[in-house]
Formats: sequence, structure tokens, C-alpha cells
Amino acid sequence: MAKKNTYNAESISVLEGLEAVRKRPGMYIGSVSRKGLNHLIYEIVDNAVDEHLAGFCSFIQVTLEADGSCTVKDNGRGIPVDLHEKGVSAERLVFTTLHAGGKFDDSVYKTSGGLHGVGSSVVNALSVYLDIQVSRDGFIHHDHYERGIPTLELNQGLLPVIGKTKETGTCINFLPDPEIFEKTRFSATEVKSRLHETAYLNPELTILFEDRRGESPEVSEFHEPEGIVGFIRDLNKNTEVLHEPVYLKGENEGITVEAAFQFTNEFRENVLGFCNNIYNAEGGTHLTGFKTTFTSVMNNYARELGILKEKDPNFTGTDIRNGMTAVVSIKHPAPRFEGQTKTKLDNQDASRATGKVVGEQIVLYLDRNLETLKSILSCAEKAAKIRKTEERAKTNLLTKQKYSFDSNGKLANCEKKDPSQCEIFIVEGDSAGGSAKTARDRNYQAILPIRGKILNVEKATIDKVLANAEIKTMINAFGCGFSEGYGNDFDITKLRYDKIIIMADADVDGAHISTLLLTLFYRFMPELIYEGHVYIAMPPLYKAMPKKGKEEYLYDDKALERYRKRQKGPFTLQRYKGLGEMDAQQLWETTLNPDTRMLKRVEIEDARLASSVTEILMGSQVPPRKAFIYEHAKDAELDI
Repeated sequence: MAKKNTYNAESISVLEGLEAVRKRPGMYIGSVSRKGLNHLIYEIVDNAVDEHLAGFCSFIQVTLEADGSCTVKDNGRGIPVDLHEKGVSAERLVFTTLHAGGKFDDSVYKTSGGLHGVGSSVVNALSVYLDIQVSRDGFIHHDHYERGIPTLELNQGLLPVIGKTKETGTCINFLPDPEIFEKTRFSATEVKSRLHETAYLNPELTILFEDRRGESPEVSEFHEPEGIVGFIRDLNKNTEVLHEPVYLKGENEGITVEAAFQFTNEFRENVLGFCNNIYNAEGGTHLTGFKTTFTSVMNNYARELGILKEKDPNFTGTDIRNGMTAVVSIKHPAPRFEGQTKTKLDNQDASRATGKVVGEQIVLYLDRNLETLKSILSCAEKAAKIRKTEERAKTNLLTKQKYSFDSNGKLANCEKKDPSQCEIFIVEGDSAGGSAKTARDRNYQAILPIRGKILNVEKATIDKVLANAEIKTMINAFGCGFSEGYGNDFDITKLRYDKIIIMADADVDGAHISTLLLTLFYRFMPELIYEGHVYIAMPPLYKAMPKKGKEEYLYDDKALERYRKRQKGPFTLQRYKGLGEMDAQQLWETTLNPDTRMLKRVEIEDARLASSVTEILMGSQVPPRKAFIYEHAKDAELDI
């Protein structure tokens, strides 16, 4: 089919004006944390990828500039600059109007990740400045904005021309606004992860990444001709695989479906879903179609081969997918997502199309590759046996051995029963726990002391995890159960506390305890983190007591440095080595009182990266951990 190259002002449809983006940025980019900050880059990159999908872009360059800004350059057709029917350049409409773009014209983009058409204008609105150069029709056209407001005058509605060129494409440079974002330093690790992922999903696209913020620039090139098969190989590079990656592709109802999977000897499911190059963190209908169909097909094979007898129940979907690493990528002409940040796909036709393609293609493959089929079913058999054993273990450990919290002397519960008004502090050590119990407001604050460092669940089997006294106490205290690879007994609606606050000493041991707890929550109760219930308390490191003036708590060395600069007279400095050194009043003032305390909410910005890093840092393989530590040593903040 010939590509349509009539991408001009008439292609830009305007739905409504730019409103309130700066007042409510979370509606458009998810949050104003680093996750939202990085999302600005992704919005611009996604527009360039849409040009690639349309057949007009083969190269994208992303540069983190030394001044904190970001530049995204592509060799696509260039944003239209001719006069729109609204009386101004089409480019000006794209960057100043919500829902203005070529994504609403089916003849321009058959599929698009930037469905909502707000990406460019939102990035513009949330930046100190945005500068754009468009190369097309032989000329370089220029525009400039400050906090979303254009600063250049147009000549009869058209952009200034600053040069001639034989090239085509768009180059955008923008600086995030510190008035909007909590942090304005992009995460190179997360941006690279997203760009590499994009390269896997688009095997004919090359993406160049450059970070110029350090002493020596870092340059990475991402080009993955194997596509999602290469993605699977990368995801499984540190594990023992049972067969070569399996690749499936087909089209149904105008939806193109690609899937690749591979089984490993690690009994953990890792299925990633993408729609129009956008990662859907919460899955959606395309993953439902893939999982349901794959489960049905494998159960049919299991009965045909006699692995499941007539009276045997089917393998569960979790049984069959244990050990599976899979990537499902679809191209949909009119996707519907839950939320602007596109975390979950909602189209029912995506489920049907994915199921249809997978159902047909997987049978064709497995009929010719019986050894792969046997490997998959062997994994399912093992998983089913483990599941049944552990279901009995759960019954013994979590039903028969339930006990009263208050009588065992650990949990000091709060009086209120409304979970939305309650919070629980997990405190390491009896002395700190005793102070916290005395200091708390027992009306709504519960205290759960734990002894020492809990089990590292990344290295332990499930039976050892459930047998651990400290972990059992936490599971019972929270009230919502837990989830793991062989089943899911977790119910977030039964959570007894709106805030789960880790309260550990501000030293290396305290950080280790916090890390072990976060590993537990991430692997066995991830919804607690995803729904924003997990916090880390920030106890002060110092108390400054001047001879004249008010005493002041200082939470880190930077705060102490600032205090030294502004404090004119002499002062005494007390350093807290642990929570146990504070009396009840000090603990209340600094760590428990909602009016004066500092809390860090735990968020997961990149689920794939988070899982990988957790496995590296908390797993049993030493070489990958050492390599990671060496690579990121320069990012650490040392407390000397």
C-alpha cells in the first residue's frame, strides 16, 4: 500500500483549547514526581515513533543537556507549519491547544501511541521554555515558548524561517519547570530503559541516547533488528532458559498482534503488554486475550497427551504461566486507555483479536515443536504440585495458627476502626518500639515492632517466607493477605491501615531493614505500593541547639550545611544514631506528628526496571549486583 504523504495543516484537527494544564498536571502526566518528569520526554518521543509507524522516520536522538533541558530530534516529515484554517501555523496549534494533532485523522496515522493529542501542548505548558525547529519543504522553521506562551511573532500566521535545509524532521528542546515538578533532573537509567524498550518494539528504528550532564558524556545506541524476540532474550539473559523464544504474529479485525514468549527455570511470571508502543503497566484486554487463550490451548494439549486425566481439574492460568516471560504488542487503530498515561487498555476487540491470533499461531508452532510443548507442560505440572503443597502450607500457617495481636505483645493497635483514618508504623527494635508506643496518638496510630532484619524474600522459598514470624505478624496485621507466583490471596479492600510507614534508623542498618521490607511488599503485596499506601519515615539526623534562639531538627547533612551558613552564634549539635536515642516527646515531634513529620511515599516509576533491579540487588547472583553497584556508585549520597 502506498504511503500517504499529505501531512499538512488540513491534517490537524482541533478539539478544544489549552486549559488548566499547569494547575492540574497530574491529570495529564500522572504525577509531578520524577515519574511525571520523565513522562515529558516520552510524550515527545512517542510522537516521533508515530512518524516511524507511518513510515517516515527511521532515527530519533534523545539528549539530556548539561543545563538540565532535553532535546528530542527525529528525521520524520516535520510537524506541519503551513497556515491552518484557524489562521495560524499548524505547529502553533499543536503546541498551544489540547487535542490538536494528526492523531485524529485516520488517513495520517493508522495507529498512534499519542492518542489523546495532548502530548506536545502539555510538555510545552509544563516547561520553563520550549524551543522547536521544524525542517520541511526546504526550510528550517523556528518557534519558541515560555511556560506555554509563544514569544515569537508570526508573519501572516506563519513561523519565522531561520535557514535552508535538504533534510526533514523536528527538533524540540525543553526545560522542565521547577514550579511544577518536585525534581527537575531526568533519570538517565529510566529514560534509557524506555528508549531501549521502544527500539525492541520497532526493529527498523534506531534511537541514539546521549547524557551530557556528567564530566564525560554517555552515549548509547539502541537498534534491535530481532524486535521483541531480542526483548525476550534480554529479559532472560540472567536466567536458565528451557527453549528458544517463540514468536507469533497475525492480524484480526484490523488489529496487528505480535507476541513472543520463553519459559525459564525461574517459577515467576513476567508478561508485558504494549499497545501502539505504549507500555500498559496495568495490562488490559490484550493481555487478557493472550492469557486466556494460552491457558485454554495448553490445557487441551495436556489432555490430548494424557498429562491431565479425565478426572483431573485443569491447570490454572498461573500454573501454566509460571516460568513464562512474554511480550505482547498490538497495533490498534483506535485504542481506549484508562487514564491519560495509558496504563491499561480497555478495548474488547483487542482481547478477541489477540486471542484469535495467538490461538491459531501457537497451535501451528507447537504441533511442529513437540519438545517445546513438553517443556511448557512440565513447568505447569511442577507449578501445580507446588501450588497444592503451598495451599496446604497457607492453611496451616495462616489459618490454624492465627492469634490475637494484642495478646502476643507485638502489635499495639489503634482505637479507630476506619482504615482511611489509621496508620501503622513498622519499627525496628524493642527500645524504639517502646518509645513509639508511648509517643503515638493511640487514637489512629498503630505500632508494630520487629526484631532485627527480616528474611530476604528474594532468596527464600515461599514456605520459609510464610514460616517467618515477623512476616506472618505483618501479613496478619495488615489484614489483606498476600500474593505470590502460585496464586493470589491478596485483597486490598481488606487493608486495615491507609498508611504503612517504615520507621528505621537513619544509618546503613536502617536502610538495609527498609530495603528488606520494601522487597517483601514489592514481591508479595505489590498493590500496597502501586496504590500509594507505603511510606518511609524520615527521622532527623541532628538536633541543633543554639545558645540563643530556637532549637531545630535537621534531617540530613545538607540541612546541617545550610544551618551552619545561616546560624550566626554558637550552637550545640546532637547526632541521633538511632530512634532509640529519642525520648517519646522528641519522637512525636520529629517522626510521628502529621503536622511536623516528613514522610517519603514509595512509588514505582518503571515496573520492569524495578523488578530487574530488585532481582539484581536482592537475588543470589553476585556478579550482576557488583556490576550494578560499580555502575551507579557515583549516584550514591554518602553519609560520612
